[in-house]
Amino acid sequence: MKHYLGSTQCTCGKEHDIPIDDVVVGKGTLARLPEFVAKYNAQRPFILADRNTYKAAGERVAQILDRCGISYHEYVFPSDNLEPDEQAVGSAVMHFDSGCDLIIGVGSGVINDIGKILSSVSGRRYIIVGTAPSMDGYASATSSMSRDGLKVSIPSRCADVIIGDTDILKNAPEHMLKAGLGDMLAKYVSIAEWRIAHLITGEYYCEQVAQLIRSALKKCVDNAQGLLARDEAAVQAVFEGLVIGGVAMAYAGVSRPASGIEHYFSHVWDMRGLEFGTQVDLHGIQCAMATLKSVELYEAVKRVVPERNKASAAVAAFDYTNWSTQLRSFLGRSGETMIAQEQKEQKYDKSTHSARFEKIADNWRNILAILEEELPSASELAALMNNIGLSRDLNAIGVDRECAKLSFKATKDIRDKYVLSRLAWDLGILDELAELL
Repeated sequence: MKHYLGSTQCTCGKEHDIPIDDVVVGKGTLARLPEFVAKYNAQRPFILADRNTYKAAGERVAQILDRCGISYHEYVFPSDNLEPDEQAVGSAVMHFDSGCDLIIGVGSGVINDIGKILSSVSGRRYIIVGTAPSMDGYASATSSMSRDGLKVSIPSRCADVIIGDTDILKNAPEHMLKAGLGDMLAKYVSIAEWRIAHLITGEYYCEQVAQLIRSALKKCVDNAQGLLARDEAAVQAVFEGLVIGGVAMAYAGVSRPASGIEHYFSHVWDMRGLEFGTQVDLHGIQCAMATLKSVELYEAVKRVVPERNKASAAVAAFDYTNWSTQLRSFLGRSGETMIAQEQKEQKYDKSTHSARFEKIADNWRNILAILEEELPSASELAALMNNIGLSRDLNAIGVDRECAKLSFKATKDIRDKYVLSRLAWDLGILDELAELL
């Protein structure tokens, strides 16, 4: 992993850089923790964990520090269902000992996101000890949080050191192992959509960064059969793949290399869970299901021939006021936030549609070629998911057909990012695709 760190001048014209000092992955790597504490001349680390992650690795972290005579302060969230929101961040800040000079997060998604924010606001360096290969935020410089009911990526900072001890990671709950692979499967769609957006909107794209993701994804898929057997090579492949996902996002300066519409599906379901108490699952599980649905929809897109009159008529008939009413009903506070965002973003400005449609029509063969090159078939993806016990049924996470249709339509409103639902709106086939869910 070391060769991914540092600064590199790329053929894309951008200097790729990530402010991570070290990533150590493998058997027994937690034993190197005192080495990094000493590297930063830390005298009193602050350990941040929840009850589950403390049992998984926090106790061992404390024991290692005790054996080395390193004093520390610790805060263990008392909740079994910790949410990444204002309350959790506030609790971490209020329990932080200002005398501590280093933060050690012990956990995966939520703990890491909170730890990065705490590191940012306190100015302390940050080490994350991973407890599950379950998500791709270990190396990212943002934190995925719920703010005012809306899932957002808040700028925070990268960890200085990432420790992935496979002795710990392989013992993560099976559901979390599946979630990690599910988050990696999402990269099929993210790379395809990044390339398509580059064609249509001129968005920045880097082939070298995309290839990092493709290589990591292939390694994960090649080792997938060993994941549930807790094979160390399979667990390490997923963890490293997830870290590379974060590195790729840092290199590109955007989330494009690692997330597309499939992540937005998951965000929509999380928003509904926060607002209405509806069922939610781990982000990676939801991403895997949404990836399969996205691939199925893209297979339908392959059968489309762009029709200018049809697209123009659909855009002319689109009533944003009516759609705003549906968003409010479907997402509550999150819908209100999206509506406010649209006032600035103007994604539905009908005067700009014609130029985008021309780009789509002119590049249609290229778009179809990208889909062929980047996406597996829906049947291949479904077989892989079935082999590792990843459910393909949205009803398993409480998403019925009507909810799935509205979720698809709402993905185009989360952020000004060109994804499948935006392409479908431009083509005038949004409703047609939604009916296939």
